[in-house]
Amino acid sequence: MQYTLRKHDGLGNDFLVFDTAQGTPTRQWDVLAREWCDRTNGPGADGLLLLGGVGTTDLTMRLHNADGSIAEMSGNGIRCLVMAAHRATTNGVGTTYRVSTDAGPREATIIADDPDGTLHISVDMGFVTDLPVPDRWDSLGCNPDRPVRHVSVGNPHSVVWVGDVSEVDLKALGELVPHVNLEIIEPGPETNGVTMRVHERGAGITLACGTGACAVADAACAWGIVPRGSDEVIVHMDGGDARVRVSADRRATLIGPTNHRSDHTVTE
Repeated sequence: MQYTLRKHDGLGNDFLVFDTAQGTPTRQWDVLAREWCDRTNGPGADGLLLLGGVGTTDLTMRLHNADGSIAEMSGNGIRCLVMAAHRATTNGVGTTYRVSTDAGPREATIIADDPDGTLHISVDMGFVTDLPVPDRWDSLGCNPDRPVRHVSVGNPHSVVWVGDVSEVDLKALGELVPHVNLEIIEPGPETNGVTMRVHERGAGITLACGTGACAVADAACAWGIVPRGSDEVIVHMDGGDARVRVSADRRATLIGPTNHRSDHTVTE
């Protein structure tokens, strides 16, 4: 059987979107995710998104990381999924999509449609909540004086404030705790800005992470890196900038661009 995969990215964090209306392959999704996301022998991506409900504003999302494992949530991934569904309709700017995910329901609103095809999408990411210290965290050997925050944005994150994100061997540290998403941050350059690098669970170092940006913004507000009450936190990542709003009760809204990159025909 032949299927179409649509590749989208949010700030360089790229995903293959599979419309489940095409049917269900005979092989397991984790196997296909590893094969299709392989950047040498397949179309290549950070993850495979399974999209249901195209033609409606009630969508479903399931995400397999590049290694085949399931991720409960992805801030860039949900924007890619919504863009794929939106482009299959005549819906315009202002449309809100309700997306059922493994982390619970989320709402995503199309806020702008640029002439070059870029969609800007705002996603209600739910509440950021505290998590216990993850297993094997001591193996990182973090300076005990360094601020660390372990939180959930539907998926697990550990945020570490460092002196210079460019000097950290993020790959080596991330591989010590592969079961969490690891973000390292430094302040600025703006008063309401934070610079971040990320090692993602199931994908390794990526250019951007939407849930990670929310975790980082929450930590930056808690630590006073950005002024309390800032309307938005600008999160600078290797793939570009996201904007995050964090309310007093720690509800996060993620805003960022999304693009369609290419279509691929694959055989199962």
